Amino acid sequence: MSDPTLQQMARHDRAGRRGPRRGPVLGVAVAVVLAAGAGWWGYRAWSGDGSETDPEVVAATERLQSFLDGWAAGEAAKAAALSDSPENAESLLTSVMTNLKPTKAELSAGDGRKNDKGEVTVPYTARFTIPAVGLFSYRSEATLARKAEQWTVEFGSPMIHPRLKPGQTLALKTVAERAAVLDKNGDDLQAASLRGSVDEQGKGTFGLEARYDKQLRGGAGAATSEVVIADRQSGQAEASLTKSSAKPGTPVRTTIDPEVQGAAAAAMEGLKVNAALIAVEPSTGNILAVSNRPAGGLNRALAGQYPPGSTFKVVTAAAMLKAGVKPADVVKCPKFAHVDGQRFENQNQFTLPAGSTFKDSFAKSCNTMFVENRAKVGGSALHDAAEAFGIGGVWDVGDSTYDGSVPVSTSDNDLAASTIGQARVQASPLVMASIAATVKEGSFKQPVLVPEAVKKKYEATARLDPSVTGDLRDMMRATVTYGAGSALTGIPGEPHAKTGTAEFGDEKPPRTHAWMIGYQGDSDLAWCVMLEDGGSGGADAGPVAARFLKGLTSAG
Repeated sequence: MSDPTLQQMARHDRAGRRGPRRGPVLGVAVAVVLAAGAGWWGYRAWSGDGSETDPEVVAATERLQSFLDGWAAGEAAKAAALSDSPENAESLLTSVMTNLKPTKAELSAGDGRKNDKGEVTVPYTARFTIPAVGLFSYRSEATLARKAEQWTVEFGSPMIHPRLKPGQTLALKTVAERAAVLDKNGDDLQAASLRGSVDEQGKGTFGLEARYDKQLRGGAGAATSEVVIADRQSGQAEASLTKSSAKPGTPVRTTIDPEVQGAAAAAMEGLKVNAALIAVEPSTGNILAVSNRPAGGLNRALAGQYPPGSTFKVVTAAAMLKAGVKPADVVKCPKFAHVDGQRFENQNQFTLPAGSTFKDSFAKSCNTMFVENRAKVGGSALHDAAEAFGIGGVWDVGDSTYDGSVPVSTSDNDLAASTIGQARVQASPLVMASIAATVKEGSFKQPVLVPEAVKKKYEATARLDPSVTGDLRDMMRATVTYGAGSALTGIPGEPHAKTGTAEFGDEKPPRTHAWMIGYQGDSDLAWCVMLEDGGSGGADAGPVAARFLKGLTSAG
């Protein structure tokens, strides 16, 4: 059975041989090698008596160099026009360059000699840089005859490579298969946001395919293919011109759960803004799903850096609970709060009635209550509370991540804005999903995506008191039952949540990112939805989270 790559090449060749066609212009460099100490090209023109003065040899050799220049530049038609068989020459040159896909080509004519027939034979050196092979070089020669006052390259298959016969071409044959990126079940990963891509030379270009390229290819710089002589009709390799010692790559196994991943991807369909949805397993920290819109480029779910807005109130509430505030304590939720000339307000300037509690303000996301109670989390208290959620550490996940930042406040205004996830507070969707997971589990478990690559998991430098996590769970459930997370009302699994609408930029009114984080009370699942420049947490991120959870329910 023929190699699949060579079969595809054969189909291309059969189509190309029905008529002349112009070869692709490749981005290759053409090097001209100068003879040491001479001003000539990389060739010398020898006459019969050993001198270097025969102008016909010079002209013929220059003609061949023009042919070689066109070949090296991927301009098959231009080179072929200098031969005595333009159609056949263009077809074979196009085949060779299309099959080998060199990133660099150097073709240099050598010392030309005239024979008794008046023809000029010129040797040349070919050097091709092929990523899947390395350097492929050889020597061949061409004969040129003078026809109609022009030197013409006498074209034939051996002229392109001395071992080629008519009906053959040069091609690549894969000898070491690239390994796959796998989900937790050992199947090919179907997460477009993580799988990344591989170029035509078999090299990973981004995502996990790029990060683990050496492992997947079987070694850095390993030649995974060989240059072969192949039949143009069948695609069958007939002889190898290079040898590879590459070994098959080793798969990369991730923690992605295909069912959770599928639900996450489906929930993102139809969105008009850039977005991220990530799910983790609270008991282990294993990342179960990563979905980004768009799928390529920045992995927003893992490495995006954003103000988390009111979803950060989970951390602020933890600090307030530690300071002695009780969920049932009566607090004020006015329309405005003023701090050194800066005005803070609630979304749509809502207020809560007299007698409202701390739990009510959390569930309905009252900014002004948190701002007015900022003294309870002053100094380093907010920063310290964030450490119990793993924020500020360096996470060894198995992929590039942004692990959050909650600096110690430097002013009253800075502290006020930080309590509601603004100012200098920054997080990724991964961090926010982990915050929800920490509340569910009761302690921080560092997220993990590629377990075999993790050398040392980050350990939080502080722990949450069990009474604090108990109160946070109750308050996050209230967010769903009567608060801003009403989009999840009625969804099975006892969802707990916190919404967030994070301002960014200098426009008036400000633009906002939409957030929702949460976990399921009856299963080992926490998650985060973030819509970049996407509106409101409850109204816009909430429905995406609802679709995700409903998708999991129907899949189960």
